[in-house]
Amino acid sequence: MGQRDHYEVLGVNRTATADELKSAYRKLAGQLHPDKNPDNPEAAEKFKEINAAYRVLSDLEKRQTYDRFGHRDDGGSPFGSGSPFPGGVVDLSDLAFDGLLGDLLGAFGVGRGEKGDLKVDLEVTFEEAAFGCEKELSYERIVSCADCSGSGSAPGTKASTCTACSGRGRVRFQQGLFPIAVERVCSSCRGKGTIVTDPCVGCRGAGVRAQKHTIAVTIPPGTDTGASRTVSGAGNRVRADKPAGDLELGLRVKPHPIFRREGDDIYLGFTISFAQAALGAEVEVPTIDGPGKLRIPIGTQPGSVLRIKGKGVPHRTGLGRGDQRVLVTIEVPTNLTAKQVEILEAFAQETGSDEGIGKGKTFVDKLKGLF
Repeated sequence: MGQRDHYEVLGVNRTATADELKSAYRKLAGQLHPDKNPDNPEAAEKFKEINAAYRVLSDLEKRQTYDRFGHRDDGGSPFGSGSPFPGGVVDLSDLAFDGLLGDLLGAFGVGRGEKGDLKVDLEVTFEEAAFGCEKELSYERIVSCADCSGSGSAPGTKASTCTACSGRGRVRFQQGLFPIAVERVCSSCRGKGTIVTDPCVGCRGAGVRAQKHTIAVTIPPGTDTGASRTVSGAGNRVRADKPAGDLELGLRVKPHPIFRREGDDIYLGFTISFAQAALGAEVEVPTIDGPGKLRIPIGTQPGSVLRIKGKGVPHRTGLGRGDQRVLVTIEVPTNLTAKQVEILEAFAQETGSDEGIGKGKTFVDKLKGLF
């Protein structure tokens, strides 16, 4: 008896979307799972049948090949037993990942033939980057399936030897009329030498699955945006029989509401009064260590940059720190009392800068006075 049509097995139309295929598969898998039908051999066979159908139809390239040529023969050729190549034609489209595994890895940015390296951004506060900290980072990665220990086969079952390569994992074929034989990774088993006939429900035969993972990350003092570090073996496992890739952490520092960093120096804008600027003072300013003292020299001008030594970011070498630079602006009073006006006018007369004070003279008025 021939194989049933894959679309018929899943109960969908030939125009079914990927979401419709997935929904139909999940519904049938829930009904026919061996755990729910322990004494029903017919349900077990149907369960294998829907898994085989979904493996083909969930992969776009496999589905296109199936729509054109139907079921493959035992030789693995979509062109039937009349293929001119001994042992069947190697379908180059199958050199890509299997449908489920390809979708899973593609969502994690892993392409064909790549190592499973993974990049994750970690955001820290301004102070955490300056002084260093230890953070817990949770992210999703692809790991070996725990249900089947990475075999891809349902518990209690084993994968069968691949008939396309006789368990070698590689196939040899001739290209066109040339007598030269070319050997490549077997497209049927992807070089494993075995075929999963009874897929694990947890990973659907892929041998790997997405899982949340948490690690502790140490941020050294003085780190800034753009810094990165690599955690070996904390990336994706592309295949269960291959080691996991590395995790690359990219650091991003949140902007601070009042501080700005340039190198290991920290900049702060700070406003002082006219009297403090003229007479000098000692004021309290914010620093990343908490409140700090800043000495205002006599006669400080607007735009002056004053320094608090050693209140910047720790140097990455571990020796010393940068400085805090304070950009000074001077507040001009707007609501003066009569006494304050009198004092300022006296000051202006004393310094010879009283011309036009209190008379509201404009620049045009001063020009008229010249003529």
